Amino acid sequence: MSLSLPADPPRARSLTGVVPQMLAALEGRSDWFSPARSAIVFVVDGLGAHNLAARSGHARFLATAGSRKDVARTVFPSTTASALTSLLTGTPPGEHGIVGYRALVPERGEVLNQLRGWDTDGLDPSFQRAAPFTERLASQGRASFVVSKGEYAGTGFTHATMRGAQFVGAADVAERTRIAADLAARHPGSFVYVYAPDLDAIGHKRGWQSDEWVASLERVDAAARVLADALAPGIGAIVTADHGMVDVPRHRHVLLTDEDALLEGVHDIGGEPRMLHLYAAAGEAPAVLERWRAGESGRSWVLGRDEAVAAGLFGTVSREVLPRIGDVLVSARSGIAYYDDRLEDKGAQRMVGQHGSLTAEERSVPLIRLGAFG
Repeated sequence: MSLSLPADPPRARSLTGVVPQMLAALEGRSDWFSPARSAIVFVVDGLGAHNLAARSGHARFLATAGSRKDVARTVFPSTTASALTSLLTGTPPGEHGIVGYRALVPERGEVLNQLRGWDTDGLDPSFQRAAPFTERLASQGRASFVVSKGEYAGTGFTHATMRGAQFVGAADVAERTRIAADLAARHPGSFVYVYAPDLDAIGHKRGWQSDEWVASLERVDAAARVLADALAPGIGAIVTADHGMVDVPRHRHVLLTDEDALLEGVHDIGGEPRMLHLYAAAGEAPAVLERWRAGESGRSWVLGRDEAVAAGLFGTVSREVLPRIGDVLVSARSGIAYYDDRLEDKGAQRMVGQHGSLTAEERSVPLIRLGAFG
């Protein structure tokens, strides 16, 4: 059958190509960026290109530094664990194996959190199957740095995606960009990763259309200006993101209960509210796919695992990663979010800002060049 999935623009640049091209620029051979002495990537979690364009008056520096053409396409699912791993390894989820916010660990038969499960559930670092760029640089005797909130130092996800780099903690986002510029200048040939998580956190709690989100965007914009002003000659920097965000009010929630026929034959639910991985009980996958397609295809893309793989949604999928993907995938097309209402903890249902699906609002991210890359 025809899936009618959204197509990437013909000249769209993939988030997986950003760091390889930055490193190539250090050797004067990038197809995207001008040559540079050192390279900085400033990742603003949750800052979609559509979100930035809609609030450009509150981000005048970024709006002026970039244009509507300065965008990239993040991976699917458009979620932090998958996207940051792809950014920092240059591989798609089908290769590195982080296929969603929550996903099946086949050897344990459990659905675990792919951001925090390393620390809370003993998820093995080797579950992330691709070598991070920072590890490769370290093996070559080249310097790399992570500048982020101190609380992320030593976490399992940091090790899985950024091992080999020196971690520098700073609470204030503008201070992080200032530190990054200094490190890049003092260590020629280095790669520096700077991370700003607050915009995403506020978006989840209040929504990207809230006053609080706008105030956080203004702080990010100021930090980007600090970065640009602090760059020494020959240092290149990129401002980008892992995903965008859509607001889903409570009345647009789809609550799944024991009485819901859609849950017949479903053994586990992974993913997140706008992109479900449905893991079927033995022999039930075809029936689960049929039920969800009949009931939800009017507002979501509903695919079987083989269809999703054939469509290239996860990139090339290795044999080891294949069983981590749900038997059925439900990717929201309209402004809805699915919740398993059988869970006692309803905290997730308080989230306003959401992401994970295939829409342009969730998958289009900025790719703004500063310094030598400008």
